[in-house]
Amino acid sequence: MIPQLFVESIDLGDGRIITIETGHLAKQADGSVVIRIGKTVILGTVVSARKASPVDFLPLTVDYREKFAAAGRFPGGFFKREARPSDSEVLTMRLVDRVLRPLFPSDYHAEVQVMIQLMSFDEDVMPDALAGLAASAALALSDIPFKTLISEARVGRIDGEFIINPSRAQLELSDIDMMIGASMDSIAMVEGEMKEISEAEMVEAIKFAHGHIKNQISAQERLVAAFGKKEVRTYDGEREDEAIYAKVKEASYDKNYAIASKGSSKQERTAAFDELKEEVKALFTEEELAENGDLVSKYFKKANKEAVRNVTLDLGTRLDGRKTNEIRDIWCKVDYLPSVHGSALFTRGETQALATATLGTSREANQIDSPSQQGEEKFYLHYNFPPFSTGEARPLRGTSRREVGHGNLAQRALKNMIPADCPYTIRVVSEVLESNGSSSMATVCAGTLSLMDAGIQMIRPVSGIAMGLITDGDRYAVLSDILGDEDHLGDMDFKVTGTSVGITACQMDIKIDGLKYEIMEAALAQARDGRLHILGKLIETLASPKEDVKAYAPKIITRRIPNAFIGALIGPGGKVIQELQKSTGTTIVINEDPITEEGVIEILGTDPAGIEAVLAKIKSITFKPKMNEAYDVKVIKMLDFGAVVEYLEAPGNEVLLHVSELAWERTENVSDVVNMGDVFQVKYLGMDPKTRKEKVSRKALMPRPPREERKE
Repeated sequence: MIPQLFVESIDLGDGRIITIETGHLAKQADGSVVIRIGKTVILGTVVSARKASPVDFLPLTVDYREKFAAAGRFPGGFFKREARPSDSEVLTMRLVDRVLRPLFPSDYHAEVQVMIQLMSFDEDVMPDALAGLAASAALALSDIPFKTLISEARVGRIDGEFIINPSRAQLELSDIDMMIGASMDSIAMVEGEMKEISEAEMVEAIKFAHGHIKNQISAQERLVAAFGKKEVRTYDGEREDEAIYAKVKEASYDKNYAIASKGSSKQERTAAFDELKEEVKALFTEEELAENGDLVSKYFKKANKEAVRNVTLDLGTRLDGRKTNEIRDIWCKVDYLPSVHGSALFTRGETQALATATLGTSREANQIDSPSQQGEEKFYLHYNFPPFSTGEARPLRGTSRREVGHGNLAQRALKNMIPADCPYTIRVVSEVLESNGSSSMATVCAGTLSLMDAGIQMIRPVSGIAMGLITDGDRYAVLSDILGDEDHLGDMDFKVTGTSVGITACQMDIKIDGLKYEIMEAALAQARDGRLHILGKLIETLASPKEDVKAYAPKIITRRIPNAFIGALIGPGGKVIQELQKSTGTTIVINEDPITEEGVIEILGTDPAGIEAVLAKIKSITFKPKMNEAYDVKVIKMLDFGAVVEYLEAPGNEVLLHVSELAWERTENVSDVVNMGDVFQVKYLGMDPKTRKEKVSRKALMPRPPREERKE
């Protein structure tokens, strides 16, 4: 017997319909849904353990995977099986995780696993925009405690018109690509890239997405009502003891407040807070600490957080003594590393990033091969966050999700400022050397300078700033250039990048319900002032991109040739191109333009003479003489019936000058008229209809003597 299927629909207002259904698949999960739009099908499931984990946080795992079978394709590689997640899958996991995580009860520590899988793919649907809807709907149908329903949506804009959940083709024409996550009442997450839009336009886009998200949440509520709301499971929350809390707060709050008010460095205040914590622990016996030591630590952290936040709200000052809109000291250097193509060091307070830019051909492009996207990136950025940057010693376990996410944000911030006609493939790598507040924004700044140092003619330089928020409901303070502690203790982490013209990328995570748009607008305005200040520091260091790439960096020249000549340039078995690369010290890459049906030749080298030699060879191969035009030639071979001559402007391009075309007089021996090495002009006469070979003539450029003077 087929079980009952429950279905609800969401009208996107343009003929597209999203359906949410449950009842047929994955019924042993705590909650499961199927999302459909067009031919795209996504399965979302959630399961939570019945017992709490022995940790003081929520062990939440969000996993998003795209199955190659969904697009009728095989996985690449030797083992034909999906393995580790791609960067795009990791980025989707992060988008969902960041919205969901704050919405579980703070004392719920049972392991939660959300799994979202693309089961069928439609090229007109970008599935990552539906992942948040799938996760929330699965949670809504479960008995897992969860504060409120959410959803996510992508916003694009074409010719001034906003589009909800655009296709990838539409996104190519859009000047906005933003993903917004929200509940019915509040924005929870924003991430995206833009082509230098204003702060007002960004807020408008968020409001547009929020309206559609509300419709998606209403559909979830209808589905839950039809399916039947499950009773929320009971769970063992965290232990509490009001007496211990009162004792800890009384002993530590004022002293925490005093330390936070001093305006000290990270190391100084960390040591002071640690010393105070030991003082508080000394108020308890060894037996009390053995039984309730975890509560003492927890309540000390709670009192510390409250004191630090109140210092900012009461006094308008911060942990390091700055005002709320003040930015830490900045210093920068370019050309820091002597052997790389471009490098820059950016230091802001206790955060430092060293960025390098490497230039290459299209052969070095980053290949993207996933069920939902195939292609390549000619500009990409990698971000590394080693343990020593925070003074820690911890295991190295490969690239973390955080490193993927931060690198992607910086890449999106910079990529639209790379000119469309830039011939290079560019890889920027950011090595975070110190971190105390927004190393991703330091990466944007260092990345900008490294590109300018490498001679990349950026449209405009880009800077970035991380903003924070502290509010108690009635009062609020927007913080510019937040510290790591302010990120952990605050209510918002808002990163904004842009040029002097507008915003190029953003990432916002909000940890409180009901953030007002007025506060968001105030944060954006303050962020603009901050990033323009930082931009000024970058321009002081390097006012404009260097005129050319460095002497030891490769120069790249591109040429287009008709497809018919590609074979001649490559040669039999690649012989011609291989010998040419070896003799000139260059790298030659040949691609085909599917639109113009031309060969696109990239020549990369550090020796100008080598590049010129390749250009000369290409010119020679593609040389086509014009009818009735005169050309300088040189004799390179003598034959009984003529001379083989080479066009001087196209070395290697040969043609037979027949004995009958040497002179108007009858010629018995070719050597009577020309010899090896002679240089003269010939006239090109096109194809000989008899021999079907090209024909040139020396005598056609000479005066024709009277008949009586000719030798017969």
